[in-house]
Amino acid sequence: MVRNVLGSILALAGATAAVWSPFRAWYDGRHGSTYRIDDLFSGISATKAEVAGSILLPFAFAALVTLVGLVLRSRVLVAVAGLITLGFAILWMVRQGQAAGNLTVDSSGNGLGQGVAMALGSGLALLLAAGLMSGRRRAEPEPGPRSEAPVPTLDTPYERPYEAPYEAPYEPRHDQQQPPFEPPPHEQPPYGPPDGPPRA
Repeated sequence: MVRNVLGSILALAGATAAVWSPFRAWYDGRHGSTYRIDDLFSGISATKAEVAGSILLPFAFAALVTLVGLVLRSRVLVAVAGLITLGFAILWMVRQGQAAGNLTVDSSGNGLGQGVAMALGSGLALLLAAGLMSGRRRAEPEPGPRSEAPVPTLDTPYERPYEAPYEAPYEPRHDQQQPPFEPPPHEQPPYGPPDGPPRA
């Protein structure tokens, strides 16, 4: 949350500086709003342009992309706005260097002016804001309804998990007829009762 707030403030400052930069001096005291947008592709000329047809257009478009990116919390759109600002500022410097032979910086106001520095700084600020923003978080899917498993009961042992079926020990029924008890052979007497009276 804090990163989004700081990134948004930095992005707004960068977009404001990008729009304001054409109204400052760019080279030898000439404002950027007097350069035609066609001069960036065909070469710098001395013909002054109207504000609507000047290099203000790409910087205003970059500011619009920045606002859309902040509303949507899109780091990509803010980064694209920074690249647009830097790209057109560097393209102007290349064309101006070709027209003037070289680019100079003079403390007396000749050469590169504050407008170029603002354009380059705004592009870097937008890229930094895109890196600082955390972006929009993806919505996590809501968990579906839980399927309730049947609760095992103690009535039937087969419903208990990980437990083999219980087998009751064998018990003879009382209504069955029991065989007569006979002692084992080693406990039986060695002889039985005499068959008849003893002989005289």
